[in-house]
Amino acid sequence: MNEPAVWDGRDDARLAELQQRLDTVRRRIDAATAGAGRQDAPPQLIVVTKFHPAGDVARLAALGVADVGENRDQEAADKAARLSDLRLRWHFIGQLQSNKAKSVVKYAHAVHSVDRPQLVAALAKAVVTEQERTGRQDLECFIQVSLDDDADGHRGGAVPAAVPELGGLLATAAGLRLAGVMAVAPLGADPEAAFEKLAGISARLRAEYPQATAISAGMSQDLEAAIRFGATHLRIGSDILGPRPAVG
Repeated sequence: MNEPAVWDGRDDARLAELQQRLDTVRRRIDAATAGAGRQDAPPQLIVVTKFHPAGDVARLAALGVADVGENRDQEAADKAARLSDLRLRWHFIGQLQSNKAKSVVKYAHAVHSVDRPQLVAALAKAVVTEQERTGRQDLECFIQVSLDDDADGHRGGAVPAAVPELGGLLATAAGLRLAGVMAVAPLGADPEAAFEKLAGISARLRAEYPQATAISAGMSQDLEAAIRFGATHLRIGSDILGPRPAVG
């Protein structure tokens, strides 16, 4: 991160741009929520701030954003430290190596990409240690599910058949809270079909673990479809922040 300062708190052109973009996305969410008859249970907006400077996150906080998403630990840890005076909930949404668990639990409110038993064990160990040190709350955990037809799931996540095992591990792990499921619609696929499939996986998980009510789904291009099929958390980046800044 090369920016000399986060943000001086004054109105500027970037703040106005973010306000306009944020308002546009919120109108889309409101319309989709109304269309799905979900006014009494609107989804939670997570603004994905990866690759954008900490100053943009500070501006978003000034505009009322409380939840932000990052997918790289080094960048997320840096921003969380620089913005520690703001009341933000940090959501880790990227693929997570087990050896990064100790770092992630220092700032993350939730991890949306739990996809294997080894990661559950690493997060549980790290959270318990951090709770003993700081008294942090339990970590919300979403099982990332692959909705691709191939077994490897090139966009990441556990195959649907592995979800019950992961649910059991998360539900019984000290320091962790099973929130629900997360998925990304496969590239080139019909997002409605993908999110309908995810809704079915969520329903089966909830039948065994009633607390697993959350569905993290929907990005800039498919948030309406995600809301239609029960998304409780939306991860919106480019439509709010615009193209990622040039590097170097």
